[in-house]
Amino acid sequence: MHDFSLFSMFKQGWPVLSVLFIMSIFSTAVLIDRWRAFRRSRCNALKFVRHLIRLAGERDPDAARAYCGKYSLPVARTALSVFDARGDRDAAMTHAIELEVHQIESGVAALGTIASLAPFVGLLGTVVGIIKAFGSIAVNSGGTEVVSAGIAEALVTTACGLLVAIPAVAAYNYCIHQIKNLARETELAVYELVAWMSERDLPQPPAVAPVTAPRRVSGYATQ
Repeated sequence: MHDFSLFSMFKQGWPVLSVLFIMSIFSTAVLIDRWRAFRRSRCNALKFVRHLIRLAGERDPDAARAYCGKYSLPVARTALSVFDARGDRDAAMTHAIELEVHQIESGVAALGTIASLAPFVGLLGTVVGIIKAFGSIAVNSGGTEVVSAGIAEALVTTACGLLVAIPAVAAYNYCIHQIKNLARETELAVYELVAWMSERDLPQPPAVAPVTAPRRVSGYATQ
């Protein structure tokens, strides 16, 4: 009788299952790390920015800058970039938000890769297992018992591949959703600061036309 225990099935497909196990550990580690990063970045961005506006209006922008420096939050760093901007504040805000997104999405692409590859890795183990099963039939002239045993062992890798891929897909979608929400909330909040600073600025003086030197034609100066 063929041994149909899980231990025997895992033993037969251990090369592929080892790869899937490593992928599972890595995706879990990335999810925990990103979850902690999202938790550290969580705050009421609109309330934070309105407090900055109140500080800058009642005191001065330096007090608001100092307040931003106390917090390691995406909205604080973005607002500080707007305060320090010497040109287009909208561009400074956009660049700061893109930098924050780039930092917080570290490792998220790997989750998507694992979610896509894990079913195919499991399928590869299944194909290899079926090839081995039919090879055993050709060598030993076995019956349906040998075929069913080989296919059962091979399908374990497909099941494990799906068990790795499904949580990875859920984790990837969760991370993408959190990143989009963080970027949207930060942009909407900091835009109030940009609008407030633009209204508070004095109008720029009109541009002065440059003075051109007179040209000399045939010994005479012309304007």
